[in-house]
Amino acid sequence: MAIPTHSKYLIIGAGVHGLSTAYHLALELKTRAKGSGADILILDKTGIAAGASGIACGVVRNNYFQPAMRELMAHSVEVWESDPQVFSYHPVGYMQISPEVMHEDVASIATQQKEIGYTSEFIEGKADCSKYMRNLFSDWQAEGITSVLHEKKGGYANNQASMKGLAIKAQNEGVRILTGVKVTGFQYSGKAVSSVVTDHGTVQTDYVVVGVGPWIKSIWETLGLPKFINIKGRDGKIYANIRMWTYWCLQEGTLGVDPDLGKLNDGGMPPVIHMDTDAPLYSDVDGSLITAKLWGLYYKPDFCFGGVQGGAMPYKIERDPDEVRVDPYGPESPDFVVGEDFAHMWCSALAFCQKRFEDKYAFYKKEPSGGIGAFSPDSFPVFDLFRENCYIIADSNHGYKMIGVGKLVAGEIMGIRSVILEPFRFSRYSQGKLHPVSHSPFPWS
Repeated sequence: MAIPTHSKYLIIGAGVHGLSTAYHLALELKTRAKGSGADILILDKTGIAAGASGIACGVVRNNYFQPAMRELMAHSVEVWESDPQVFSYHPVGYMQISPEVMHEDVASIATQQKEIGYTSEFIEGKADCSKYMRNLFSDWQAEGITSVLHEKKGGYANNQASMKGLAIKAQNEGVRILTGVKVTGFQYSGKAVSSVVTDHGTVQTDYVVVGVGPWIKSIWETLGLPKFINIKGRDGKIYANIRMWTYWCLQEGTLGVDPDLGKLNDGGMPPVIHMDTDAPLYSDVDGSLITAKLWGLYYKPDFCFGGVQGGAMPYKIERDPDEVRVDPYGPESPDFVVGEDFAHMWCSALAFCQKRFEDKYAFYKKEPSGGIGAFSPDSFPVFDLFRENCYIIADSNHGYKMIGVGKLVAGEIMGIRSVILEPFRFSRYSQGKLHPVSHSPFPWS
């Protein structure tokens, strides 16, 4: 394979961040008469959407306890809405259904969504929540629910289709995408990156963008960035030698039923359902207790996969991150795919929510699914410039829904500092400017 010896802008990764940055940067260059998409090269060691973007459940939501995340997600939803057909985007909405322990957190989200003009409806109290849900789904039966936040925007997108659409938009602007090219190192001129070394040759460049999802730890350390960092806590204390990147295993799967089974009472398409509760979860198979702790799930009908698709809480991989194998990734991994425990729990959780899903465990698609994510110390993204000309988009597994990050990064490359991205700088760790933490059982909420 022949690769160019020089590209003004070189982007590593052909997932949502690499493709979005390339496309929006091409538009910026053209608008400002500073070049074109032909100045941009994307390299990916496998292929377009071969990583986390290609296996994502595809949920698009604003529901975050952290104000900075809500601002970023509102921006990203606007990007999804800009071309729903090409992005294979379904604006069905999103629901956060929660127990009393999360009530205050979700109420604050509802208030601040109104403040930023993000349309949602907030329902409080056990009786009113039950009535609201049964008006949508007559068989709703989840217990322990005292609040419902119904986002009227958001929804989901089909993973592979949306990324291929985004790639076409980038290529139509002249961006070149080369797959099967693995980055193995960097060369420097002073402190700046001067060349990117690959297994097919070396490419000189003026600017590098890294958007590699779960592979960020490897690229981060190849750039000579710290494996361990010191963090100033909210209590003012310094916590030393904290690992920069750890891995969590993602749990998602599909129930192989007619997707129409998930529809609303009126036959319409339902919003994405995310429910957390502290009510005990019992097996829909044998009645045994699965958990008495706070737990959650999310699900949606999916006509692309032929069933109802969703997931549950991820779990931290309790081994030295240096020993975790990211490749082969996703369903091809011998280590990190979901098993019987997840299938049992998730199908029982579906039945807990709606009667229509009772006795459906036999329909669970027993095929490899899931993947792993690389998480930062506070489980939130890092968007920042390193090595003078190397912009890192490290999403801490918030990735797919954040399609708008690439647009903001493209602006920053052109010299337009983004207020939305400011709370995600690497310096927040040393400065103690950490994001607030919710009561959700999910590390990214």
